[in-house]
Amino acid sequence: MRMQSNEPRRGIHMLLLATFLAGVAGCTPATVRGPAPAAGPIEAAAEPNWQGGGMVAAANPLAAEAGAEILRAGGSAVDAAVAVQAVLGLVEPQSSGIGGGAFLVHYSAATGDVITYDGREVAPRGATAEMFLDADGKPLRFFDAVRSGRSVGVPGAVAMLELAHREHGRLPWRQLWRSGITLAENGFAVSPRLNELITAVVSRGTLPADSAAYLTLDGKTPRPVGSVLRNPDYAATLRRIAVQGARALSEGPIAQQIVDAVRADPLPGTLTLEDLRDYRPNRLEPVCSQYRVYLVCGMRPPSSGGVAVLAALGILSHVDMAARGPQTVAGWHHLIEAQRLAYADRDTYVADDRYEAVPIAGLLDADYLASRAALVSPDRAMQRVEPGRPPGAAVRGRDSSGGTTGTSHFVVVDGRGNVVSMTTTVESLFGSQRMAGGFFLNNQLTDFSFTPFDDKGQPIANAVAPGKKPRSSMSPTIIFRDGRFELAVGSPGGHAIIAYVTKSIVGMLDWGLSPQAAVDLPNVIARGLVVAEPVRMDPAMIESLRAMGHQFRGGRSGGEVSGIHAVRRLSDGRLEGAADSRREGKVIAVPYDPAR
Repeated sequence: MRMQSNEPRRGIHMLLLATFLAGVAGCTPATVRGPAPAAGPIEAAAEPNWQGGGMVAAANPLAAEAGAEILRAGGSAVDAAVAVQAVLGLVEPQSSGIGGGAFLVHYSAATGDVITYDGREVAPRGATAEMFLDADGKPLRFFDAVRSGRSVGVPGAVAMLELAHREHGRLPWRQLWRSGITLAENGFAVSPRLNELITAVVSRGTLPADSAAYLTLDGKTPRPVGSVLRNPDYAATLRRIAVQGARALSEGPIAQQIVDAVRADPLPGTLTLEDLRDYRPNRLEPVCSQYRVYLVCGMRPPSSGGVAVLAALGILSHVDMAARGPQTVAGWHHLIEAQRLAYADRDTYVADDRYEAVPIAGLLDADYLASRAALVSPDRAMQRVEPGRPPGAAVRGRDSSGGTTGTSHFVVVDGRGNVVSMTTTVESLFGSQRMAGGFFLNNQLTDFSFTPFDDKGQPIANAVAPGKKPRSSMSPTIIFRDGRFELAVGSPGGHAIIAYVTKSIVGMLDWGLSPQAAVDLPNVIARGLVVAEPVRMDPAMIESLRAMGHQFRGGRSGGEVSGIHAVRRLSDGRLEGAADSRREGKVIAVPYDPAR
């Protein structure tokens, strides 16, 4: 086991790399090759005279408005992110909340720093590699594991936001929770999406008594659309957080409620007060790499999203995607093949790098990605995709753990040009479905492999261990051109997040689409069999791809579960945002105010 320090790392700076990118700006897209992932300090390209105004793009209008209100009051992007999360945990509890975890990428316009914050949940000390196996040594059924106490990791979202606010906040911490408190006390109208997902989770089986009382009228009838839902317990919890900070969840009565909920039947977990008390968020360097004339920055492990998105883009950098647009079979073919190769490596090599030696530099090495790109035929699908052997990689078994939909992504740009791209989650629908303090607890530990070895007896990097963080697919991303902010994007969607984010980046940067048009492109996920979104993709396109040898999963695709949100800076300095129409999101612009 290879442990790393939790001490903060320096953020990455970008001026020298920006100079390099400017030097290749005249190259054709097909010939530009990316360097190894950026590492170590690079001088910054600061933007202290930002006049582009601010913007919030989030998955619920009430959450977007809470963030915009903070921006209007002169708050920073991180200040607004706290307010957005507080409200999302109330109005979109199926997706994220203070009982879960998050990853945040931050850009400082004043210094040019790009810094990432890791608020991923950790397995308790009592976790074991076999805890998701039944008495016969076979993996538990997935939803049995989800609803168990064993699925709950130590929550990290609030502690992570507290750390980010300490470093980038402008307004008082207490002020950031007011919208969430007010909405919880006064109530909000149940939205069509919330009603739909309450219906879905009720159909899966019996809910715990407190969850059933909150989400249903009589234990089985979902709260109807438009009904007012109040949550005084959540308001009380937010008040404690506003005064005590993240300590409100790791000590005292709320912490005890969390432990009691986790250790209840069925299949109780091992979480303790000591596990909660000892949690620490991490401040990490981003993982960054060149894509054509852009610098793309995302999360390091335990997120696999940054590495996998960069790998897919690195493979696509060997193809002129601009000449293979979204209306062409060739464009989608290459996007699918790049995904398949990136997922194969991601599934094999990426895990919590405090425990496993993750070959990040090897996975993003230019020569290695060129060798992977060479496997792609221009007119025929690969029959079988195997993981490669990137430089520095040990032999590992391939993990096939699945993906779920209980996640949310939002983007904030403040009036000074600072940017937050944050993906936040409780994992499955309403997490573990267990509640404490008016909020749902995550089931994040089901992101681990349920078995420690593959069928060949090879160790799986993403196996469970005490104190370990499960691998994530969350891919909050910020992109720069000539060292200046260009685009922030991310999505929910389990393992499909990587596909959603890659598609959106290609749509904007290669295919010249607006943020909304790129987000609205069909979702196509290529991890194993290809999943296409039938309501958005032309059936003739799917048949043409089938004729090339691509195998599609039949029936309803599930590709509609993305919640992509993006903000792009246009050439004239204005901001343009996108909210995924597959959810209930909203983009709110906050005009530039020199007084702020």
